[in-house]
Amino acid sequence: MQQIRAMTKALLLATLALVPAIATGQTPPMAPDTVAEYQRVRPQADYIRREVMIPMRDGVKLFTVIVMRKGTKNGPILLSRTPYDAGKATWRNGSQKIEDILPVMDKEFVNDGYIRVYQDVRGLGKSEGDYVMNRPLRGPLNDTAVDHATDAYDTIDWLVKNVPESNGKVGITGSSYLGFTSLMALIDPHPALKAAVPQSPMVDGWMGDDWFHNGAFRLPGFDYFTDQMARKNDGDVPYGIGDDYDAYLDAGSAGDFARLYGLDAFAVTRKMMEHPSYDSYWQEQAVDKLLGARKLTVPTMLVVGQWDQEDSYGAPAVYRALEPQDTNNDMVSLVIGPWRHSGVNYEARELGQVQVKGDTGLQFRRDYMKPFLDRYLKDGAPQTPTPPVLTYATGADQWQVTPKWPMGTPTPVYLQGSFGLSWSKPDGGSDTYISDPAKPVPFVPRPVHLRENDVWRTWLVHDQRFVESRPDVLTYTSAPLDKPVHIMGAPKVDLWAATSGTDSDWVVKLIDVSPDGSELPIGIEIFRGRYVRSFEKPEALKPGKAENYHWSLPNVNHVFEPGHRLMVQVQSSLFPLYDRNPQTFVPNIFNAKPGDYRKATQTIYHDAAHPSAVWLPVVGE
Repeated sequence: MQQIRAMTKALLLATLALVPAIATGQTPPMAPDTVAEYQRVRPQADYIRREVMIPMRDGVKLFTVIVMRKGTKNGPILLSRTPYDAGKATWRNGSQKIEDILPVMDKEFVNDGYIRVYQDVRGLGKSEGDYVMNRPLRGPLNDTAVDHATDAYDTIDWLVKNVPESNGKVGITGSSYLGFTSLMALIDPHPALKAAVPQSPMVDGWMGDDWFHNGAFRLPGFDYFTDQMARKNDGDVPYGIGDDYDAYLDAGSAGDFARLYGLDAFAVTRKMMEHPSYDSYWQEQAVDKLLGARKLTVPTMLVVGQWDQEDSYGAPAVYRALEPQDTNNDMVSLVIGPWRHSGVNYEARELGQVQVKGDTGLQFRRDYMKPFLDRYLKDGAPQTPTPPVLTYATGADQWQVTPKWPMGTPTPVYLQGSFGLSWSKPDGGSDTYISDPAKPVPFVPRPVHLRENDVWRTWLVHDQRFVESRPDVLTYTSAPLDKPVHIMGAPKVDLWAATSGTDSDWVVKLIDVSPDGSELPIGIEIFRGRYVRSFEKPEALKPGKAENYHWSLPNVNHVFEPGHRLMVQVQSSLFPLYDRNPQTFVPNIFNAKPGDYRKATQTIYHDAAHPSAVWLPVVGE
């Protein structure tokens, strides 16, 4: 018995030695180290953050994040519908402070009782359903029962019924794609939608926003497709880290580039390549046309940057479509600031060589955007009148309020002999240059690195002296100004030109030349020659025939100061921002063959019968 007791005691001691944690209450060494869930929002957080799946009318559920400061009551809801991950947008720095986890532009709102809501659009992020780029409105291009208009309606309906901290009033905002979804919410809007601030919205992808400009295809769009729409191994097109100029040039046509890197596996790429002209595919999804055909019932503030490198066309186009029905001048307003694409939502004290007074992004959000939204969304808020048009005069460096847009009187500045530029009509002459598709004009100095933010965000304000010495760029310059020239509107190109080929691109730049010689672009835009008579039905150009090309530069408010000079540059490529024109007419440039790319002699006229000019919207004298 004594021996048995001794053995039992020894076994017990051994067991205790092997599992000391059990005896002392410590965590066992082999306890699993994973947990089912970790709450990143801690009790000390000054905010509430909810993740919900909101059902749409077809049963698809959309991932939605609701954020508000603790203690919020009767708060208006500010909604953004995004393809860029609502979860990440509402958890930026893993902080317990609401100002840290949300984008900079949200600070003024959540600090004043707003409830901020971000939602993944269907098919992206954590939302269910299928994703279609710029999903068309229900109709000829969309045979389903849902679109961004219905999704916005269903989302707002759920929010006002299920967010007890809200006052039942909703505003919608966002930039770029989020600007597009904001505009789509205005089509058959929910009654609780009381105000909208679409910023740099994607409106017409062919006429002048992300994918084409006047028929010329924008090559950086390929990176957007792979980064956003690849379910696995997303990211940029894998063509390396060298000079992007060489990568695109060596591939051939835009279609050859797409096929080389497997981009034709994306339906969106095939749609672009199958619709190179302005056919019904583009016309029936142009948001300005959709909105212009309806009665606007939601007060809307349209916002764009003067140097928006992606979506300069959309906001002014929607303003043009809606303004005629705004009889009291209080339903739709336009804002143009000294910004890049989406620059309004960040600190905005400078853009490349452009310096402004203070943080113009904050100034706008605090002094104009928030009072506008407060007026319609906050109970008992001051009914602060909204400026019909608010623009920032670069050159003079100040905000200006006007009753309409454009404000200026169209005034031509004419191309002259000896590469002059003046207000007087030309009396004769022309200039020529050789455009070689094998040596296209770069849109920024080489090596070109499109993916670098410092390059992409500022290319529209890059000093243009880097191309002035090229023989395929014509430069026309005025005498120094003896008084200011103030323009408010979109300068209009009126170009008389001929080519020895059967197709051609034309690029025109309006430039402010400082006394120190620096050349600040005020507007740059391209036009694909085959569309001189019809955007829908391209035609081959007749070699040697002078054609009159008309198109617009981006909308601006700018003052050319005394002592400065006006400058206009003309060229036939802007690469690799835009695909190369082969200068031989082919039915579809995406399918151009190497032999189609040929040199052409380009002629720019400036005589009495062909007075090439840029019409400036001049105000005051």
